[in-house]
Amino acid sequence: MKKVLGCFGYVFLLLILTGAAVFGVYAYRKYMPTKELADRDSLYAAEQSDGILIYLNYERQEAEGRLIDGRVYLPLSWVNDNLNERFYHDSREKLLLYALPDRIEKSGADALDETGGLLFVEDGENTWLSLAYTAQHTDIRMKSFLEDGYPRVYIENTKDSYTAATVSRDTPVRVRGGVKSPIITTAAEDTDVVVLESFENWSEVVTADGFIGYLPLKRLREVRNEEPVSTFEEPVYTHMALEDKIILAWHQVTLTEANAYASELLGKTKGVNVISPTWFALRGNEGDYVSYAERSYVEKMHGMGIQVWALADNFGHDFSADVDVEEILSRTSVREKLIRNLVNEAESLGIDGINLDFENLPASAGKHYIEFIREMSVSCREKGLILSIDNYVPASYNDFYNIREQGIVADYVILMGYDEHYAGGEAGSVSSIGYVRKALKDALEEIPKERIICGVPFYTRLWTEKGEKVTSETAGIAAAKQWIARHNVNMEWDEECGQYYGSVGSEDSLTELWQEEERSLALKMNAIKEADIAGVAGWKLGMDSEEIWDSLQWD
Repeated sequence: MKKVLGCFGYVFLLLILTGAAVFGVYAYRKYMPTKELADRDSLYAAEQSDGILIYLNYERQEAEGRLIDGRVYLPLSWVNDNLNERFYHDSREKLLLYALPDRIEKSGADALDETGGLLFVEDGENTWLSLAYTAQHTDIRMKSFLEDGYPRVYIENTKDSYTAATVSRDTPVRVRGGVKSPIITTAAEDTDVVVLESFENWSEVVTADGFIGYLPLKRLREVRNEEPVSTFEEPVYTHMALEDKIILAWHQVTLTEANAYASELLGKTKGVNVISPTWFALRGNEGDYVSYAERSYVEKMHGMGIQVWALADNFGHDFSADVDVEEILSRTSVREKLIRNLVNEAESLGIDGINLDFENLPASAGKHYIEFIREMSVSCREKGLILSIDNYVPASYNDFYNIREQGIVADYVILMGYDEHYAGGEAGSVSSIGYVRKALKDALEEIPKERIICGVPFYTRLWTEKGEKVTSETAGIAAAKQWIARHNVNMEWDEECGQYYGSVGSEDSLTELWQEEERSLALKMNAIKEADIAGVAGWKLGMDSEEIWDSLQWD
């Protein structure tokens, strides 16, 4: 019996030992760190043989750069979208331009950067920009890793503080948090890492040798916040501005003879200190224009204490249909010609400023238009001319006009706070108070208040609806009042629109009017005063009436 028990005990002990061994193997496999190396090819290989991965603020980008003659080049489109929109490539004339406040850097295809490499490289439809030249004009911090077979560049453009730490001892850095995750690299003792995120036991870090992965939180010491250091000097844009609040009146001029009526038209106004005659009309697509400007007009206005901001436009003339603004502005030589001639004529006639009014542009013209404004601002700054830009009220469909950049480089951005409902569209107010308030609010989110002028209409539209057909007729303030009196229209104040509304007719033919007059304009002017912007502008002289001008005063 004792032998049986002894045998049983031996078997039991053997089972315990076997179980312990199995458990030990299981525990080892489950909890002991793996020494498996990560497949770097799957993590860090570029798609092209000469490609280089781009990380922006430690986030990998879909776009890749290129290594050309051992130097890093970035896709220009990616640079424009993510780092600096002011690099401008003229694909037709093979040029790269960068506009600064006082000069324009213009480089040909053989231009070199400070490292001796090409400034830019054209490759079919793609343009590649030197990282060195990008950094010369952009507030970025960068570090490239080119020698380990997995070329990549880390670029930072945030001004936010970040977390750094020091590695306490040589530590494997893994693809994911966990000891069974493969090893990407080893963080050496006493090297610094950037801590992207920390969890209960693991931290995601960027190592000194340029890999992103996870290491145990306990292997980090001297965890600290650090501020990014930058030696970059942002260009300083100076602006010319009137000391007083602006009351601008546009004067439509389509013939030189119309200049003679300026004094008469101003006779019923009050407080106007800037007049903007529509003097320069683009003609053809080679940078030419028709000018209706006269020195005598300028001298007369100056004698009345009024500045002259000559307007250049691309519409409204019998030859305007042939003008293709994108064709004009997409060529550097044509832009230069147009700017040179406009600025020289303005200077020779004693004109105080240039007002650009380019309308109905396609989105594809946006980058060329804003480059034109940048370049125009350089010349205007040099000659002491005030540059103002007319704009639709901000909306997603016209954001390519880029009013934020306009507000940086130009002296004034003028909102055309009208045509809320326009000829050819559905009937409604030309300029409701809500429309104007929203325009001001949206513009102030993009532009400093001291550079905003808000335009208001001196006109309304008489809308006629016959069945499903809607037509409209423009009427100035006085003409609208005459129409109301002639048709004995009962006008009622519409609180939501901030205008008097009236209609006449029947269900078969109805004519409606949202009236612009003293009360509606005073309401708009109050909104403009509350926004404390630089000025108000009215379109146009001849459609106003004497009684509305008290509503447009700043005091």
